[in-house]
Amino acid sequence: MQVFIPNEVAKHATNKYLGVLVAAKYARVLNEFPRDRSAPGEKKLTTRALEELTEGEVEYRVIPRRRTE
Repeated sequence: MQVFIPNEVAKHATNKYLGVLVAAKYARVLNEFPRDRSAPGEKKLTTRALEELTEGEVEYRVIPRRRTE
């Protein structure tokens, strides 16, 4: 089992909380693609998303919410 330290996640995101949110949304995107479930040693999608985020392979941008008044 791979352990991700908050500092590793925060290195490629603004902070660790945003990094976890980005990884979770990216894992949902990965879930939409077909994958071979019979492959031995296939990693969980959340682990794969956190790995790619900490390696700097995931690009994202923060879109501020619009206030409705």
